[in-house]
Amino acid sequence: MRKFPFSAQILLGLVLGVALGFLARANDLSWLASTLDTVGGLFVQMLKLAVPPLVFTAIVVSVVSLRGVANAARLALKTLLWFGITALIAVGIGIGIGLLTDPGRGVTLDVGGATAPKTTGSWTDFLTGIVPTNPVGAFVEGNVLQIVFLALVVGAAALLVGAAAEPFVEVNRAVLSIVQKALWWVIRLAPIGTLGLIGHAVASYGWDLLAPLAKFTTAVYVGCAIVLFVVYPLLLVTAGRLNPLRFFAGAWPAIELAFVSRSSVGTMPVTQRSVERLGVPREYASFAVPFGATTKMDGCAAIYPALAAIFVAQVFGVDLGVGDYLLIAFVSVVGSAATAGLTGAIVMLTLTLSTLGLPLAGAGLLLAIDPILDMIRTATNVAGQAVVPTIVAAREGTLDRDAYANAGRRDLIDADGSTDADRPARSDELTPAPA
Repeated sequence: MRKFPFSAQILLGLVLGVALGFLARANDLSWLASTLDTVGGLFVQMLKLAVPPLVFTAIVVSVVSLRGVANAARLALKTLLWFGITALIAVGIGIGIGLLTDPGRGVTLDVGGATAPKTTGSWTDFLTGIVPTNPVGAFVEGNVLQIVFLALVVGAAALLVGAAAEPFVEVNRAVLSIVQKALWWVIRLAPIGTLGLIGHAVASYGWDLLAPLAKFTTAVYVGCAIVLFVVYPLLLVTAGRLNPLRFFAGAWPAIELAFVSRSSVGTMPVTQRSVERLGVPREYASFAVPFGATTKMDGCAAIYPALAAIFVAQVFGVDLGVGDYLLIAFVSVVGSAATAGLTGAIVMLTLTLSTLGLPLAGAGLLLAIDPILDMIRTATNVAGQAVVPTIVAAREGTLDRDAYANAGRRDLIDADGSTDADRPARSDELTPAPA
């Protein structure tokens, strides 16, 4: 299997999963559907298990390694700026498709039986979500945004303390190396996890469930596809002077895994590995990718809530004006930070609906097909989380363009079992190229 490209292994797992899912659904094989669910769920659980120590140690080590790097603050600001730019473009596309397709017109659903989801979002979730009540709770709950916050504070403190903190930093470096090695043992199981995840999805959702919301589902997939295959390539060409085909060759394993796992955080290790293979300096990637995995959600926090708000408004007979569409754009760009660390796109949707004054029960109408929508949303999220660091590194002159040009020519996991985690970082990775 080591001679079989990793991305091809995932594709094979996806094809087999679809076949087994159809088999389970067509023949009402509940035992097969349950087995597929267990296999997929265990894989995602193992991925998430490694995320807290990986994020914390990677960020602490990265912050300390930025000692003497003058452009660290500029990198962070540019990353945030590009997060906002791409989110604004994505929500604009979502609104545009919603106005063109009218996804809620002619839909016959029992709105009387719809209820608001148990989990809803509010603007205070940003502050309450980023600062943990205690450090242990952040790790126990797997709240990545809180872990990022703690790691930034601890890393900055260690940086200022200097030599006295070096033993603590060395411990973090050792833990990071151990977690990375163990994590890639889990990543090797991705083809099997893919089989279980996609197989359970196919076995659980059929056309009879999708039919009433077919127009809305199609609109979400089209909107995400436009951002994924049109907007991102155009930005790579115009802003980064980069070949989009090379980007997708390097980032495709992460996008594939995101599609089937429906978890940006669970996919984060593969996303970071892919970004590093594209030539982004490791120190910068260890900042941008974990931060993006919690706040950079073009699919879940931009395209989807825009289309869903239009859908809900049309189903309930509410007319939206220009001001409402501007409000949707504002909520999508800023609100993703408010929902960071919380679960799924439902929180972002309820935040949008409540801001617009639309019935929160409208979100309940979409819960049945949310897993199907979440696949393409998460794939778009992860692609955006890889695009932004690549563009920023290219514009800063720190992108290894030779690595970028060859990203797709080397497997995600080398034939000898080694990974980029075993490669020593270059000391000049964050030093801008001469103008």
